[in-house]
Amino acid sequence: MERADKDLAFILRYENVAWYENGKVRILDRRIYPTRVEFVECTNHVEVTQAITDMVTQSAGPYTAAAMGMALAAYECRSKGELEQKAYLRKAAYTISHARPTTVDRMTLITSGCYQAAQKALSEGRDVSEAIVVHTVNTNNARYEKIAGIAKYLVDMFPQNGRIMTQCFGETIVGQMLKEARNRHNDLKIFCAETRPYFQGARLTASVAKDMGFDVTVITDNMPAFVMQKEKIDVFTSAADVICQDGYIVNKIGTFQIAIIAKYMGIPYFVTGAPDIGHPTVDTVKIEMRDPEFVLQAMGVRTAMAGVKGYYPSFDITPPHLVSGVVTEKGILSPYDLSRYYAEGNKGEFEIVV
Repeated sequence: MERADKDLAFILRYENVAWYENGKVRILDRRIYPTRVEFVECTNHVEVTQAITDMVTQSAGPYTAAAMGMALAAYECRSKGELEQKAYLRKAAYTISHARPTTVDRMTLITSGCYQAAQKALSEGRDVSEAIVVHTVNTNNARYEKIAGIAKYLVDMFPQNGRIMTQCFGETIVGQMLKEARNRHNDLKIFCAETRPYFQGARLTASVAKDMGFDVTVITDNMPAFVMQKEKIDVFTSAADVICQDGYIVNKIGTFQIAIIAKYMGIPYFVTGAPDIGHPTVDTVKIEMRDPEFVLQAMGVRTAMAGVKGYYPSFDITPPHLVSGVVTEKGILSPYDLSRYYAEGNKGEFEIVV
């Protein structure tokens, strides 16, 4: 079986995101990549959950880590009876899916799919951990292929040799977008906002672009307006942690302000991904507030005097009037017409593959 991560950058290949093997899950530590390539090793699903909470993996990485955590949970309870194993896995699914509050809906879809795969394996007397790993690869293949479809519509919006600004790290769509551009011989120039305080744009998006042979420039988070104007940015694009069906976009903090600037300067802003079925309106979203002390440092070096306070929301909310379109695998939708996506029978980015 050919995997959909073929020809993508190092950190987009499944084993380099998170992988279960021999009673352990190893997760690439994106907090320090690319300065160092190190993996955090987890010996139980609670450690996997904590690794997700602690931002060892980010963007879509937690979805693969969550699935591999379910494989590890199956290993932990392998000696129990069938009913006890099911109860253990249901509890593990809840624990893992609630590692971070803003993405509970998507994580629940991931862990529910793993639980269904486990049930089937138990009924057929097969190795449950192995079944969950196979299920995860199949699900990732389906998601990567779906995002490849999204990338085709997104790259349609880019001029030849265009200048594209990104925010944070869109994971799979970044790789598929660049792969599609490369296939079209579209020599894009990428401008990545650094995305403090974890610097996902500088460390992850820029690394993927460089790995895939594109001209990439990192800018600090207070430069987007100047760069849009001076460098003549053609398109601003981002993925999203939640796409509410009423058109509100929840993404890494800083997205809202770049969207405002793009609107002011007449630059289109395209969001990639399917609407979230569990979020019909924006008031269903809980914004994760993280340790405020973390914004008072940069990559481990303190930048503020002791006693100074910090403030750290992980995400912000962009209203639909700032969004030019939501790019799905079925085409580009108006942010005011997202309910049509599911009405037409589509399954979403995190479709359960059994």
